[in-house]
Amino acid sequence: MMRQFELVEKVVSYDPSADEASLNRAYVYAMKMHGSQTRASGDPYYSHPVEVAGILTELKLDAGSIITALLHDTVEDTEATLEEIEKLFGHEIARLVDGVTKLTRLELTSDDSKQAENFRKLVLAMSQDIRVLLVKLADRLHNMRTLHFIKKQEKRQRIAAETLEIYAPLAERIGIAAWREELQDLAFREVHTEARESIVSRLKQLREDGQSAVDTIIRDLTDCLLEGALTSDVSGREKSPYSIWDKMKRKAVEFEQLSDIMAFRVLVDDTTACYQALGLLHAAYPLVPGRFKDYISVPKPNGYQSLHTVLIGPSGHRIEVQIRTRDMHDTAEFGVAAHWSYKDGGDPRQIGESLHWVRQLLDILENTAGADEFLEHTKLDLYQDMVFCFTPKGDLHSLPRGATPIDFAYSVHSEIGNRTVGARINGRHKPLRTVLENGDQIEIQTAKNAKPSPTWESYAVTGKAKACIRRFIRQEKRQEFMELGKAILERTFRQGGYSYSEKAFNPMPDGIKSEKLDDLYAQIGEGLTSAVEVLHTVHPEAKNKHKAEKVVPIGRAREQRKKAKDDALPIQGLIPGMAVHYAGCCHPIPGDQIVGIVISGKGVTIHRSDCDMLQQFADQPDRWIEVSWGSAKDDTAHRVSRLQATLANLPGALGSLTTVIGRNGGNISDLKFTNRTTDFFDVLIDVEVEDIKHLTNIIAALRATPAVNSVDRARG
Repeated sequence: MMRQFELVEKVVSYDPSADEASLNRAYVYAMKMHGSQTRASGDPYYSHPVEVAGILTELKLDAGSIITALLHDTVEDTEATLEEIEKLFGHEIARLVDGVTKLTRLELTSDDSKQAENFRKLVLAMSQDIRVLLVKLADRLHNMRTLHFIKKQEKRQRIAAETLEIYAPLAERIGIAAWREELQDLAFREVHTEARESIVSRLKQLREDGQSAVDTIIRDLTDCLLEGALTSDVSGREKSPYSIWDKMKRKAVEFEQLSDIMAFRVLVDDTTACYQALGLLHAAYPLVPGRFKDYISVPKPNGYQSLHTVLIGPSGHRIEVQIRTRDMHDTAEFGVAAHWSYKDGGDPRQIGESLHWVRQLLDILENTAGADEFLEHTKLDLYQDMVFCFTPKGDLHSLPRGATPIDFAYSVHSEIGNRTVGARINGRHKPLRTVLENGDQIEIQTAKNAKPSPTWESYAVTGKAKACIRRFIRQEKRQEFMELGKAILERTFRQGGYSYSEKAFNPMPDGIKSEKLDDLYAQIGEGLTSAVEVLHTVHPEAKNKHKAEKVVPIGRAREQRKKAKDDALPIQGLIPGMAVHYAGCCHPIPGDQIVGIVISGKGVTIHRSDCDMLQQFADQPDRWIEVSWGSAKDDTAHRVSRLQATLANLPGALGSLTTVIGRNGGNISDLKFTNRTTDFFDVLIDVEVEDIKHLTNIIAALRATPAVNSVDRARG
């Protein structure tokens, strides 16, 4: 643990203008307030804030950050108050400490809710001052370094999982590579102990066997650049155990199949020299196609810049090379902390305002219904790899891989997303569920009266888009419930022989829980409150005058076709007389590979063997029956198969589809529109066919029809 004078001297060594008196006062105050408290390791508790402060000095943070680190647990764990801290250390320090402090006094229902609410407050605080996040990450880093002292394995596992899910990605987003890797490795040690030990053992063996090869590669790369009259610093760096394990898991490969366990770094003087070095290396060694990335012209959201390429290097080794300037390297190592320095007079409070991803988190925060939903959507944004797309004016937007035009529209502005009706990708109209690729130019088409479709959420991937869609749908549903509830209440009053007036609810009568009339309407419309009970509350005498009216829900019933006696093609493998049903989720037809599932009281349900619904019976093998289609040659029965199609929104498009199906011997038994935009509409079509061959011919004919954008067999 750093002693008081050591900590102060270290801060003053890089920031001569630091307030030494405040630093000394904060050190003493932390020791006094934590008093005799101890940590799980048995060390005095005040050693923790001192160590957190020491971690921050490695980034050469300002005195305010160091003081905040020393005080960050005082309000949470001692009798100290924010008012006292503000009096002793000023408003700014009190604000920073409040931003880091956990919400321990909130009565929350679960650990998950507590975690979500804490993270929500952290995002709000760091949007005002990024130093809140830096202190919080340093706090988590020291807690992870001492995690092994916690006796309960369940608690260690929970903290480690939370670190991997939230704090390591946050360290990645602010660009502090060393913190991210240490957080990942410490959590990896706890969550997957055996896997980490195996990888560490293999790395040690590889290091012993391949050190000479690494030295040779560094020397050859240096000589190659010198021959091109380019001075550089070349070094080799081993990837962390967690990043190796993560790649093995994502790529489904073995350790021996990884070719980029070692990454070689080339540092040069300026940006021009980066591209010169790239040209020299590509001229000297073969390039591995598809493995070049230019993060200089298109930086990562955290400001990271570098050229990445994979070469067949010296002695035939496949090597990854990263090329960057020394300033870029500082940003890669220290992230947002590299953006300010005391000699330049930088202000760390402005850094959070300039980070695009912090603004995105705030947008999500504004559109989510609660802390749990906010945490869910934030995890989506933290974990995804990125694709880079452009507006027609050339503005760059970084989105998670797998993003669609819906995500792009909401990244431009929430209102743009809400009013989206179509999209042009690289000049061509495309459905809104189209997956975007790097370099795509997106033009979003909007309409004044347009509104989000509930189906958008199924193919939106960004947290912001999902949050905005959910918020709009919630508001729209509430409006519908309010209108329905008001109509039900007026009808109930009228049937009871009373005239309805909103004045009867101002003030709200005793016995009605809703505080506002709109809330009451919504609850009635949603079925949470009975309109008859409201009538009896307002007019108690109505109980004796009328019996409660039974409300019969109105629904639309579909007529079912009567099946002919010969409407079932014999299924082989069944017990004679057993009832047979064909699954409506996958619509099996003759020629499909099928399985039978025994359903108690209903007989056997026939599913396609690739049906998603079969997963729920995976652990019940006694229900499975091996069946196959019979070979009744005289069978003329037609069976229903379901297609999903996307059509161009043009006159005659639907007519073309039905005509093609009819010409090919199919009979449409049902058709449903599932989504419609300015340029396209989606439909589900139930088609009666003879067998899989007949269906395949119909699908092929539809795909050749100009008005049909896509058509496939529906899976559910």
